[in-house]
Amino acid sequence: MRYLVNVAMAVILSASLWAQAPAHLPVESGGPVSDEWAFSFNLSGNIVPHDRSYASQTFSAEKRQLYLGARYNYEDKETGSLWVGYNFEVGDKLVLQATPMIGGVFGKTAGVAPGYKASLSWKRLELSTEGEFVFDTRDSSGSYFYTWSELSYSPLAWFRAGLVAQRTKAYQTSLDIQRGFLVGFSHKKVDFTTYILNAGWTDPTVILSLGVNF
Repeated sequence: MRYLVNVAMAVILSASLWAQAPAHLPVESGGPVSDEWAFSFNLSGNIVPHDRSYASQTFSAEKRQLYLGARYNYEDKETGSLWVGYNFEVGDKLVLQATPMIGGVFGKTAGVAPGYKASLSWKRLELSTEGEFVFDTRDSSGSYFYTWSELSYSPLAWFRAGLVAQRTKAYQTSLDIQRGFLVGFSHKKVDFTTYILNAGWTDPTVILSLGVNF
């Protein structure tokens, strides 16, 4: 019952935050190439059943093809990572944006991680994904593949809804591949998205994500 209450609270909180300054974004889609620096920050609160809930943060800075990123509590709890990558974009109506990158991971988990970010958009549909393979330099049995993917539809410029799937080491559930749905709102440079994972399969995990682009 308490997890149903968590879900209800998440929906209520989503509406409350939207009234103030809505936002979205665990997936940082590769932006269009620009001569100016573009920055983004995301804060995600993870409400996890039968485990410690936590917040994760990501930050990125981009200019032309250069991508720089930093993450915390992302690959694992109490773990940070630093990234460098190369942005590119192709297409007109069907647009592909992608960023191959390499990262260093340190903290509770330590290692080297080749990764990527990519999005494919057409009209109001968008498929976005990011992933990385963490080579654990302390214990090879700790190496793993992380991925987060979204398929969303935007009937309005400020609203989107869709499906999400992820595989993570930061917490464990009875499902190796978690899946669920998302509802997101945006206002100017701020986005807010609520993700509800695993509902109907096991106790749901709720992620509240606030993103700012500047």
